Amino acid sequence: MYVPAHFAGDEHSVQQLLQGVGVADLITATPEGLRASTLPWVYDPDTGARGTLLGHVARNNDQWRLPAHGDALVIVRGPDAYISPSWYPTKAKNPRVVPTWNYITAHVYGEFHVHDDPAWVEAQVRRLTARHESGRVTPWLVDDAPAVYVAGNLRAIVGVEVLITRVEAKFKLSQNRPAADIDAVIDGLRHQGDARSAAAVEAHRPR
Repeated sequence: MYVPAHFAGDEHSVQQLLQGVGVADLITATPEGLRASTLPWVYDPDTGARGTLLGHVARNNDQWRLPAHGDALVIVRGPDAYISPSWYPTKAKNPRVVPTWNYITAHVYGEFHVHDDPAWVEAQVRRLTARHESGRVTPWLVDDAPAVYVAGNLRAIVGVEVLITRVEAKFKLSQNRPAADIDAVIDGLRHQGDARSAAAVEAHRPR
């Protein structure tokens, strides 16, 4: 991935992005060509040198059955937003501005492993559920559903794991604009209701 120095994410920012992963795209090169699936993931920072992404696919999804040539790629995304040059106060002095797009993304590469193991899959599903339900007033638990029903659903999915070998991350958040333009971008995003993108620009502005 092309990452200019001023858009490169530091290790702390990359870790935060991976800790917050929801759904992300799994891409593998197989004997039948490229395969891609959008899957829910959990990041485990304590496995391997760089951590692991843990997920699951439908059993009927052939991607898990096809051998992966080389590393798998998982594309993790953060907030993104269209940036209008009409927000820039500096355009009054220099009208040579164009629209752009702000975004956060990480290309996560690693060894692809399949876990056709009910115990592994159940542990992953419980971990995924706990992560997304823990902050709710009345969290749903896997054990709230009948055991037979849960077992049937677990048989319909297969575990997948990407043991991370490298991460290329890009935090393109107006860092190349003057301070006045960055302030205006934050205000513009907030005004249109995109508080998440505004917060990302604020968090990564040059200090």
